[in-house]
Amino acid sequence: MKLCTFAASILLATMAFVAQAAEIKILSGNGGRAAVSELSARFEKETGHKVTIDFAVNPQVQKRVLDGEQFDLAVLNPPTLDELIKAGKVVKDTRSVIGRIGIGVGMKAGSPRPDVTTAEGFKKALLASKKVAYPEEGASGIYFANLVKRLGIESEMKSRLMPMPGEYNVEVVATGEADMVVVVASRMYGVKGVEVVGMLPDELQTWIAFASGVSANAKEPKIAAELAKYFVSAKSEPFLRQIGLDPYKE
Repeated sequence: MKLCTFAASILLATMAFVAQAAEIKILSGNGGRAAVSELSARFEKETGHKVTIDFAVNPQVQKRVLDGEQFDLAVLNPPTLDELIKAGKVVKDTRSVIGRIGIGVGMKAGSPRPDVTTAEGFKKALLASKKVAYPEEGASGIYFANLVKRLGIESEMKSRLMPMPGEYNVEVVATGEADMVVVVASRMYGVKGVEVVGMLPDELQTWIAFASGVSANAKEPKIAAELAKYFVSAKSEPFLRQIGLDPYKE
């Protein structure tokens, strides 16, 4: 009888845990993929809540939200997130900057590493490449395309540039389709077969930031807010720094 009572207690406790667990949906820009994926997985493990993530370039995420797609939490570049706040799609008071990172250069693991620590070195590395991939619509890709013009090598690079979808630009280096990729550095973290050669030199560098905000129509606003706080918590900071993300605050 006691055994049956104990088993019933365990069953009730399990049912209560399942009932309390929630499922939330994140819409995120590709630049924050490494941080959002890893920290969401840790949040799931610690809380029992389920987190589904859909990645796309920032402009695509913005359009989907404006078109009415349901989500609980958005992770985007601050200017894009601010546009959604203005549109009433994201709650202003939930806006939280996760961190920022510069643009890096990636190549296939094991390949010779060029010196990209100076503007001249980076320029030479580009001109020595047959194909250079970058995200066509992402913030880092738009910056890079303009940087090529700034360096005065637009005509030489025209046939070598590979504008790619945000979800598949680093990977083409691993497969050999491109010799180099220029993208926000955190995007390269964890991609098998790809190594970060280095960051753009200071005189050419720019910062790409990531911020989160809870949907104005979130199904689970409380849990989404908890996850947003988890992203910027002290326990998350070591991982953010590990992938090169500076967890700064505005």
